[in-house]
Amino acid sequence: MRGLITGVFVFTTLICSRPVHAEPLKFGTNKSEYSNDGECDDRRFFGKGMATDLDRDDIGMDARDCKKLYLAEKIQLWVLAEAQAATKFSNLELGNNSSEWANDGECDDIRFEGPGTASMTSDNDTKKDANDCRNALKFGQAFLRNYK
Repeated sequence: MRGLITGVFVFTTLICSRPVHAEPLKFGTNKSEYSNDGECDDRRFFGKGMATDLDRDDIGMDARDCKKLYLAEKIQLWVLAEAQAATKFSNLELGNNSSEWANDGECDDIRFEGPGTASMTSDNDTKKDANDCRNALKFGQAFLRNYK
């Protein structure tokens, strides 16, 4: 019996590529002004199906797009512990400070997530807010969004 249970566990672990959540993932509503545009605007996710501008106000507000992309494995749920483990500050190219929002105390680079990041981020600010992102990373307030 122990061998059967071990076999089932190994099989399940190898076959199931998605993490098992204690509770079903809640995608929310479709109240974002960007709902139903084919891109996920919810910052809880990352991947190729994400919008290029993200706002914390859209968390849980783009259910249809995010669920469709999640089920198609185009996006994944962002997990803080995994992002922390994957973020190697010394290996990151932070760029310059040419963003309109540089040196405002918040990391505006869309590559990062966490309490030290701006509430609105855009790919237009990628590698253009080095000082703010460096400080947020240094003090554990920002982590990679796309860590896989």
